[in-house]
Amino acid sequence: MSYLHLSFYSAFTLSSLGLAFHRTHLISALLCLESMILSMYVALTIWPIQVQSATSTILPIIILTFSACEAGTGLAL
Repeated sequence: MSYLHLSFYSAFTLSSLGLAFHRTHLISALLCLESMILSMYVALTIWPIQVQSATSTILPIIILTFSACEAGTGLAL
């Protein structure tokens, strides 16, 4: 396992553990969700480069859109 994969897996794992154990405030739970989505975004943008794919995927843009909607909903609450 490369250091790049290890950092993405550890960022996702730490944010999910933070979501599981620190649910006392809504803002901290939303912050953990935001960090989970951002680690998934970075992993999905690096993935076509890792597999040397010529086509770009639209999935990271969709995830970034949902992340912005989640942040807007969290700020509205």
